[in-house]
Amino acid sequence: MTNEEILRHIDHTLLRAVAPWAEIDQLCTEAVFYKTASVCVPPSYVKRIHDKFGSGFNICTVIGFPLGYSVSAAKIREAEAALAEGAGEIDMVINLGDVKNGAFDKVQDEIVALKKTAGNKILKVIVETCYLTQEEKIRLCEIVTLSGADFIKTSTGFGSGGAALEDVLLFKEHIGQDVKIKASGGIKTREDLVKFLSAGCERIGTSSAVALLGKT
Repeated sequence: MTNEEILRHIDHTLLRAVAPWAEIDQLCTEAVFYKTASVCVPPSYVKRIHDKFGSGFNICTVIGFPLGYSVSAAKIREAEAALAEGAGEIDMVINLGDVKNGAFDKVQDEIVALKKTAGNKILKVIVETCYLTQEEKIRLCEIVTLSGADFIKTSTGFGSGGAALEDVLLFKEHIGQDVKIKASGGIKTREDLVKFLSAGCERIGTSSAVALLGKT
């Protein structure tokens, strides 16, 4: 797998709360040069990025991030604003409280509502695997599939753990054929990038890939 092939699967990511425009601008410039799948950035920067880099530049942003416990109406409004300002992809965080309460119908209803809002734009569903039991992970694979979302995503990168290869393999076994996998959180070496892509990931969210692969 060449560096160029790997970079085509990367969501070049910068989600630190204190990230200044200069760093976001550099992230986007790198994404253009290295042809990454997208940049993944805070919602507050979507319009500025879109205004500078144009409609052909793929901007991914996060909704309900990083804790996921915003009410659904707030997530929907946040997604509407991001899409209107130029976002091409939405990574939403589910309500983990609903998961722990066994309210899987509420989780599904929220994902359905966000996919309706996203329309033909890509919706990725962050399930934050580090807080889930095996049974909850399997149930969420089913829910993400039934909800019509485009991706299931392992992690925010802000939880107690990041992406694990065993979770990707579990997802691959239980998601529907139209659902893709995104791994995110703690993937920092070329070896890891290849392992996760070879295991079945379509996207990897990381801040490290361009710095790592662009030098070789």
